[in-house]
Amino acid sequence: MSMWKTLKSLYQPASAEVLAAQEYDQAHRALLEAHSAREYAEAMVTYHQNRIKRLKATLAGEEA
Repeated sequence: MSMWKTLKSLYQPASAEVLAAQEYDQAHRALLEAHSAREYAEAMVTYHQNRIKRLKATLAGEEA
């Protein structure tokens, strides 16, 4: 490819198909990040529930 064609291709707007493919990839990444955030949040809920049970038992004078 000549230097002029290369330069022209760098400044030419992307096609609708290319933009759609990029947005599709971004949507997949966002979904993976959301799944990771949900897993973390669910683990934190479980952690805090167990912590509250343990502290409640300690305050009631029971061995945890």
